[in-house]
Amino acid sequence: MKYLILVSHGEFSKGLRTTLGMFAKESMDSVIAVGLQPDEAVDHLSKRFNKTIDELPENSKFVVLADLIGGSPLTTICNILEEHGKLQDSLVLGGMNFPMALTTLLSKDAMDNETLKSVALSEGSSAIKEFESKSDDSSDDEI
Repeated sequence: MKYLILVSHGEFSKGLRTTLGMFAKESMDSVIAVGLQPDEAVDHLSKRFNKTIDELPENSKFVVLADLIGGSPLTTICNILEEHGKLQDSLVLGGMNFPMALTTLLSKDAMDNETLKSVALSEGSSAIKEFESKSDDSSDDEI
């Protein structure tokens, strides 16, 4: 099975997982949320995630979405995946947002990592835009 691991500082990954469940309830058994809590040592996060990995089937594969590339939560998770010999075959992306996570969740089993990377990054970046409210300016033109 290919798992989607959401990695963040604080509760962001858990909140994102909850929201994904509103759209893709049938796929949630393959989503793991991991967050480095305030005042938590990375050693504790490492132990928690190691326990999670140990409970998964040996042939598991991973797609990792993180809030921030280079942050302690992601580097810790990547170190654990490397220790288990799983990092090389994993796809790891940063800057996660909801559209990126939903697309990744729904596409991870149907696409190879290179195609999934392209689609997920495109979806994540195209979702970032300004909301523009359309107003009725016709009343301003009347005198």
